[in-house]
This record gives sequence, C-alpha cells and structure tokens, in this order.
Amino acid sequence: MTNLLTRLAALLLLTTLAACASAPKTSDPPKALPGYEGVQDGEFFIQPVDALHLTEQTKRTEVAYNGDEKPGSIVVDTHARKLYYVLEGGRAMRYGIAVGREGLAFRGTGSIGRKQEWPSWTPTRNMIRTQPDTYGKYAGGLPGGLDNPLGARALYLYRGSRDTMFRIHGTIDNASIGRATSAGCIRLFNQDAIDLYNRVSIGTFVKVRTLEESLALEGPYMDDAFGRAVPESPEAIAQKERDAKELEERLADEEAARVKEEARLAKEAEKAERKRLSACRRKGVEEADCPPLEAPAA
Repeated sequence: MTNLLTRLAALLLLTTLAACASAPKTSDPPKALPGYEGVQDGEFFIQPVDALHLTEQTKRTEVAYNGDEKPGSIVVDTHARKLYYVLEGGRAMRYGIAVGREGLAFRGTGSIGRKQEWPSWTPTRNMIRTQPDTYGKYAGGLPGGLDNPLGARALYLYRGSRDTMFRIHGTIDNASIGRATSAGCIRLFNQDAIDLYNRVSIGTFVKVRTLEESLALEGPYMDDAFGRAVPESPEAIAQKERDAKELEERLADEEAARVKEEARLAKEAEKAERKRLSACRRKGVEEADCPPLEAPAA
C-alpha cells in the first residue's frame, strides 16, 4: 500500500508540475513564498522553491523549542523529519528535511568538522558496487554545481577528528523534502541549507534524536498520502484516506487517457497503412515493393 501511495503521489506531482529537472517556463515561474525566492549565489542561480512543496511542516519557521540543548546547537529529528537550530530564549529555527538511508545510520552526538559551499560529491563504494551503471561515472567525484546532489551547501559531521560520513546538505530535488528517500543523509531546500550554513560555525554541536526522544518531544508522526511526515492524528489519517482516493482516481484517469490515446494512434496508423497500400495498388505496385510511409516531421 505504501509503494502504491508513493507511486500515486509521484504521478500527481508530475502531472501538476514541471519535472524537477526541467527548466521552469519563463511565462509561468514557480510560485514561491518569502525566503524561498530564486537566489543568485556566486556563479549559480538557485531556482525558487515552488509553493506546492512548502507546507507547515517543511518550510523554515521560528518556533518555541522544548528540548534542553544549548543555543547554537543543531538537533536532527529523523523520525519527524525536522532539523532545529537552537536560538536564545527557548526558541529555535525549524527546517523541514528529507532523510535518506545514510541519514538513518547515525545516532548520538557529534560536531560540525567542515563546511563547504557548492561541495563536490563522490558516491560511496557501496553505491558504485550495487549500481555501477548509475554511479560508476562519478567514481572520481562530481564538482559542485546545480546538478550536484549535495546542493548549495554541506555541513560535515565529525566525532573528534573522524568524519562520520553524516552530511547535512542542500538538494536539487525540492519535492523530496519532508519525505524518506532512498539515498543520502539529511537534505534541506537549498535556500534553507544556505540559511543554516550562515548560522553555524566549525565545532557546532549536533545531536540526532532517538525514536524515544522524538516521540517524547514531537509526538507520533506518520506519512501522509504524498509521503511527507505529518503529526499523527485522527484528522491526518482521514485526510490521508481522502488524498489517497483522489490520487487513485487521478491515476485511473491518466491510465484511461493513455489507453484512449494509444487506441487513437493505432487507428490512425491503420488508416494510413490502408491508404498506403491502396495508393500502391492504383499505381500497379506490388505490396512487397510498396514504399513505407514517411515519418512525420518532429
């Protein structure tokens, strides 16, 4: 059921937005909220975040903070998919995050041992071994830029002098924020990654909450029909059911439209074939020697 909902959600996003990798239409730019406008960052222009991806759970918000970490700390909650930068006076800046497999592997505390603007990226040996066709060409590293999965900024978590391989970084996939992803560590919108990067310094304390800590401080969370983490409640469960039904209906409509279009194209092709053979017969050309139809111009 989870896989179906994920597929349906992905389909809905694809049918209502341009693909993440596509350039936005100049006549119809993405609708962005304050703080998520397009940003010229050095030689790179970061596209605005479409408002569709900015929910109460995913957009950057200053909130009351109920943890006991000191101001200047980073607290990562991989279960609620939130990251906090603790401020003075019982406040914190909260960011929505996406969490990959590598992000789930770390527990406990560490510190920011390195910061990097437009970081380079190298896939792990395991990624290259298991998916050589996808990652093998990047074995030597991918320079920083708009196509780099680490996005505009990266913070590297260390324990002492040892790199833990845990990263907090930007992303080129805005639709992933709030969701569990198949790879990567902790992703933020690039605009949020820049905001957080500017707040922290080398040595900043980082804590990753356990499930027990998350439940005590955030309460239970669940995935909505779009795969985004939201507080679990009867209302959220009912909304998920309504959204899942709508997504399923949209998928059925898309499939029906696809089948109808394929039938129309097949009928046109059959009609064209009959015309081709008929023209050859009028000219006395044998069917085996009848020239094929010219492909339509692209």
